[in-house]
Amino acid sequence: MISDRKLEHLEICRKYDVEHHKTTGFEDIELVHRSLPEVDYNEIDTSITIFGKTMSTPLIITAITGGHPESKKINENIAIAAGKTNIAMGVGSQRAGIVNPELEDTFTVVRDKAPDTFVIGNIGAPQVEYATDAIDMIDADALAIHLNPLQEIIQPEGDINAQGYIDDIDEICSQIDIPVIAKETGAGISSIDAKILESIGITAIDIEGVGGTSWAAVETYRSEYPSLGNLFWDWGIPTATSTISVLESTSLPVISSGGIRNGLEIAKAIALGAQCVGIALPFLKDSYLGHIYLENKINQLQRELKTAMFLVGASNIEDLQQKRVIITGKTREILEQMDIDTKKYARRI
Repeated sequence: MISDRKLEHLEICRKYDVEHHKTTGFEDIELVHRSLPEVDYNEIDTSITIFGKTMSTPLIITAITGGHPESKKINENIAIAAGKTNIAMGVGSQRAGIVNPELEDTFTVVRDKAPDTFVIGNIGAPQVEYATDAIDMIDADALAIHLNPLQEIIQPEGDINAQGYIDDIDEICSQIDIPVIAKETGAGISSIDAKILESIGITAIDIEGVGGTSWAAVETYRSEYPSLGNLFWDWGIPTATSTISVLESTSLPVISSGGIRNGLEIAKAIALGAQCVGIALPFLKDSYLGHIYLENKINQLQRELKTAMFLVGASNIEDLQQKRVIITGKTREILEQMDIDTKKYARRI
């Protein structure tokens, strides 16, 4: 059953090593220190407006769960924390709650506990018929379409026919009137796919690149043939590379996610041009400790972000997006192979 699989995923992510062995690439991204920052730390503004809604910090707790009774408390704690700190959050794939109405409250608890929060619904690319129900279920402000071919091919019961996804996404975009976010699940999004997604009406792209949770790893723990999952554990595009290449190839807002773990990395992603960042696994693990623990984590991330902004002389997020960035190492090598001018980031004033 879908519900049982949801619980297995939660338990595996909570208890086992499911992160990529490859890094995000953000270690190759350097912000340029200013000895004369000319800003007052106490006046630094980390707020952003995304899709018409203002949030205190450019942070989304991206899709985690829903669809099993035990996931209700997780979503409740995350929703309370997101509401109190004024950040956005997403829910896990809603199919389980749509086909099994008795599980609907594992999703609706989010809107119940966070009535004013920016909430992102979630369906798969071929689930066109679920789009409206998913939105209505949680009064979603945006809808994420998750893209997970790697997970599906490793998953014992995975759907390995990906034909028609482009047409399906096109149809979803044409039938609803809220923002639609294309969201990977740990393997990153290429510039080629980003251009296709932009052409069919996607509103924003959530990178979800290599460096965080590997869903090949998660499914390896469930598979009868773990060698396949082990082989493709680190498959995909590192988050920093995917973030830059998508920003360079489209005009879409980008959510940089996948292995971002602190406020300095948030600052690096924003400085590259991302509108905001997404974090999931750390919040899943912290959610078992209660909403106050989550609120403290969010506040810590904001303090770290503000510290980085202070040290580069950025008084707000728009300022941060104009600051000089040095791209080094393997990330620079990959981007230059793609004919992306990495030096222009360092030439900023």
